Amino acid sequence: MLKEERLNKIMELMSKTGTIKVTDIMDKLAVSDMTARRDLGELESQGKLQRVHGGARLHDFYPQKELTHVEKKIIHIEEKEKIAERAADFIQEGDTIFIGPGTTCELLAEKIQIDNIRIVTNCWPVFQRLMKNKQNRMIYLLGGEMRERTQAFVGEITNKNLQDMHFHKAFFSCNALTKQDIMTSTIEEGQTQSIALSNSIKRYLLIDTSKIGKTDFSVYYHLKDITKVIVNKDENENYSKIETDGIILA
Repeated sequence: MLKEERLNKIMELMSKTGTIKVTDIMDKLAVSDMTARRDLGELESQGKLQRVHGGARLHDFYPQKELTHVEKKIIHIEEKEKIAERAADFIQEGDTIFIGPGTTCELLAEKIQIDNIRIVTNCWPVFQRLMKNKQNRMIYLLGGEMRERTQAFVGEITNKNLQDMHFHKAFFSCNALTKQDIMTSTIEEGQTQSIALSNSIKRYLLIDTSKIGKTDFSVYYHLKDITKVIVNKDENENYSKIETDGIILA
């Protein structure tokens, strides 16, 4: 494959998630580690991407299509595991908490070791994880219209129930974070999350660094109103771009 063809293919691969690993380029294009890194360096010199440890990311990435919950489960899994483990430390006995949709939140549901808590979620995969280890917990799944892509319940039924609920803590994620704007792909899903967050005393945003600097359709909350952001460490210190002092590194 000629160099120009490789560069075009790399950009095509990145258009799906906004990021790519050197190992992915090696596997998909059948090239050496040196060639993959040299190609990323060439694309960076053209201003098309930013090199990060082990790969690269697009500037201000705005996906054309939202990935499904299943597709997201295999992306940045190690980072999400660490974030979920750190987030679980903030849950205490007696808490009433809300857990929003997303693969990191699903992992959080698995990490919770505390009993005598009440948990509300509008996400089917999160609910399934919670029910595998129910123990002495009260677990509620909010109904409504399910978004097949994220397997989250949204809409008027969900929102009416949430409006009458209050939480000690809410744990949620997002598709993109740029400056103060927390974004997702649909207005409906953003509205549901916004109600839960506004009805919570403390709000924890769980986000891996691949989301930082990206853009999505709907802004549904702002960073200044968040208690803490739990984010993974990375060698390029992309977490330092988050415009808040309330950062917890996982």
